[in-house]
Amino acid sequence: MLLSGGLDSTTCLAVAVREGFAVHALSFRYGQRHAHEVDAARRIAARWGVARHVVVDIDLRVFGGSALTADIAVPKDRPAASLATDGVPITYVPARNTIFLSYALALAEVSDARDVFIGVNAYDYSGYPDCRPEYVRAFERMANLATRAGVEAAARGETALRIRTPLLDLTKADIVRLGLSLGVDYADTTSCYDPTPDGAACGHCDACQLRLKGFAEAGATDPIRYA
Repeated sequence: MLLSGGLDSTTCLAVAVREGFAVHALSFRYGQRHAHEVDAARRIAARWGVARHVVVDIDLRVFGGSALTADIAVPKDRPAASLATDGVPITYVPARNTIFLSYALALAEVSDARDVFIGVNAYDYSGYPDCRPEYVRAFERMANLATRAGVEAAARGETALRIRTPLLDLTKADIVRLGLSLGVDYADTTSCYDPTPDGAACGHCDACQLRLKGFAEAGATDPIRYA
């Protein structure tokens, strides 16, 4: 389970727990400006009693190219219509999900796991190429070609690894409703791309706007702190 500490990945964790999985959670400190999410992931992993929580240190700042890892301003107060029409946003981190999922494959193999969960969501909006259904399908094919578990399963006529995306076709409001129905405390989560030093959300970046829109459409109140 890729666990960022955000709204989507926490809901995804709740889904996996409901389905009876013993979850091995994987989080990353990758040089992101919103590093508070790692602390959130630790709290969430503890609250949900995961079997194991691994935090990996890598530094994607060496590549740059993203407002989350380089000295580039995080876009604020973009009109809602432009979120879906302006192409890939500057908050996209080059190859991030591919890198993260590759680490998840390694953890899955040593944990004897067949299901890898990631909370990507393509319905409402992301603009990120590595959140699309076709990307997920392609990665799953690659995973079964590139791992010992995949090769050994193929010899038996089986599929070893599945990339599970239970939120892929849900709106943000749907995700909020689902999480609340499963007992998720969204006060534990963080979504902001540019939080204050004490972790309060800015309320103006794309992630905050989408989150607030989701809660409003779900008829719920977002419990996190906003600056």
